[in-house]
Amino acid sequence: MKTSGDKNFVIFKVIKRLGRIIATMFAGVVITLFVVAVIFMNSQPDLYGWHTEALDEEFTVDSQLKSFEDYLDLEDSLFAQLDEKVYADTRPEERHLINRYNRGSLSDPARWPTNWNRSFELTGAQTVAGVLLLHGMSDSPYSLRHLGKRLSVSGAHVLGLRIPGHGTVPSGLVNVKWEDMAAAVNLAMHHLREALGDRPLYIVGYSNGGALAVQYILSALENTALPRASGVVLISPEIGVAKVAALAIWQGRIGRLLGLPKLAWNSVLPEYDPFKYNSFAVNAGNQAYRLTTEIQNQITRNTKSGVLSQLPPIMAFQSVVDATVRAPALIEGLFDRLPQGDHELVLFDINRLAANEPLVDTGPRDVIAALLDKPILSYRLAIVSNESASSRKVAVYQRYTESSEKTVFPLSLTWPAEVYSLSHVALPFAPDDPLYGGGDAGKSPGIQIGNVVLRGEKGVLRVNPASLLRLHWNPFYDYLEQRVLQFMALRGSE
Repeated sequence: MKTSGDKNFVIFKVIKRLGRIIATMFAGVVITLFVVAVIFMNSQPDLYGWHTEALDEEFTVDSQLKSFEDYLDLEDSLFAQLDEKVYADTRPEERHLINRYNRGSLSDPARWPTNWNRSFELTGAQTVAGVLLLHGMSDSPYSLRHLGKRLSVSGAHVLGLRIPGHGTVPSGLVNVKWEDMAAAVNLAMHHLREALGDRPLYIVGYSNGGALAVQYILSALENTALPRASGVVLISPEIGVAKVAALAIWQGRIGRLLGLPKLAWNSVLPEYDPFKYNSFAVNAGNQAYRLTTEIQNQITRNTKSGVLSQLPPIMAFQSVVDATVRAPALIEGLFDRLPQGDHELVLFDINRLAANEPLVDTGPRDVIAALLDKPILSYRLAIVSNESASSRKVAVYQRYTESSEKTVFPLSLTWPAEVYSLSHVALPFAPDDPLYGGGDAGKSPGIQIGNVVLRGEKGVLRVNPASLLRLHWNPFYDYLEQRVLQFMALRGSE
């Protein structure tokens, strides 16, 4: 007769065996999913020279440059290397009309009087302030050139920085680190301080440039050797990204381990935009994650040390719908963590008239309602939205610091009939921008992206039609520009 101990032993062996079976099945599922994921990621289109060519004349934190002039000299060498290794080596099958790496094509940056992929500096008479412009990830100085020109004629010495890894080839984002970008920002700010003396300095940061701007002003609280900014303007700033971005680095590492270079890329797309990469390296997402994590750590450190209250005024512009950076991340990750100060958050609502249509998701209403209902805000809040649900005219709904009172200011602006919201890429571009503008766009020297309206069968176009449908220009740009001029107290502000 079996004893209870024997029975327990048998049960233990059965459970142990089941555990091994379950573990084996789980490992099999994981391995299968891994293999499928690798096969899927490696099924992307073929890589070209601009995805694989490494340009070693790019600036890094280890370049040991002493001045911004040295940075510009190195940039000259970088673009000479770009001509030699990429443009001069374009294969016959790559020489079509919308390849930016085909000289003479509609997408060739050389068609423009100025190559806005390069750093630029605008100076004028009666300069009262300095402004550093920081563009976004995969972007170029072109994105803030319009605003930079207006700031220049209004009394600012403007420096548009080409951030390392950008303006050349998408492969520039494969190995760049956010520390390289931050080091270039430091050089540029020292250059402006030397040029402007004790006159105020401002930073305008778009998307990833917004993250770099915030990282800089937080660093200046800890490092007194860095020139202090008098104020910061953020446009669609990258303050929080999905945690899954932290896994991006492993995709690249697996690709190197297996000898599959395509795994270094989230997307491989035609390069038809003269001033922005369309292909996106997984390292770029990882650097965004590392940078935004560093910002949160800096805020925590500076809060504990009691110096966060010394931050300069921050004004941020953000669309409540943004497929690249989430508005709640900006609110929770930055503005809700700020001590009371002269800060302002400007949100662009969706078109409430279009929101009555069944095709439009009205979810953004929750973001607006939550802010308006908060008992206390440590910053001013402005919401650009319809005057009413039945009107395309817009107004600014404003709530002041530590007050539940709301005021309304009508604007002489309206929603275009065909537009239901802004987008991440739209905010810094005027309606007449020759590359990204709408129906009122100026004449482009080459391709025009912002006003493409095509109908037909899928799979025919060289480019992704979803990217063309995304709004590329801001119908309320004049309001944004005027608010920036007021913030910096420059000529022309009303």
